Amino acid sequence: MPRSPDVTVAAVTQTADRFLIVEERINRRLVFNQPAGHVEKGESLLEAVAREVREETAWTFHPQALLGIYLWRRPVSGRSTLRFAFTGHVTHHDAHQPLDRGIVRTHWLTREEVSARQTQLRSPLVMRCIEDYLAGVAYGLEQIAEVRLETAASLEPLTRL
Repeated sequence: MPRSPDVTVAAVTQTADRFLIVEERINRRLVFNQPAGHVEKGESLLEAVAREVREETAWTFHPQALLGIYLWRRPVSGRSTLRFAFTGHVTHHDAHQPLDRGIVRTHWLTREEVSARQTQLRSPLVMRCIEDYLAGVAYGLEQIAEVRLETAASLEPLTRL
């Protein structure tokens, strides 16, 4: 039976034609990625993406739209990642905050500068998200539904056809 995919979030944010990108060390290799990471137990997708951006870049991220939902299977291990990518803007940078373990530095790179690092991208999802963003893909955050245990009892039961 196949394993469940890793559920992750990622943030795509652009300022003055430059995208916020992290340079991180994964298995002794330097790679480039959007600020991204796993959803932790008890977190909503929006809470997770804001936390990951803060931990990896020291910026405060404000999600504005769902960019897309992407399923990618790593060719070597066969392990799958289900990425929820969000667009938004950043405010308040805390220059004194230490960055998350493994993050070497952050960059503001143009699309061309990211594309020039094709072989150093953590996954093909990095460029795909940038291309989708530049194409104007965006879905309202109301598409993200979350049902927490404490509110589930108040929901009307679904009727079957």
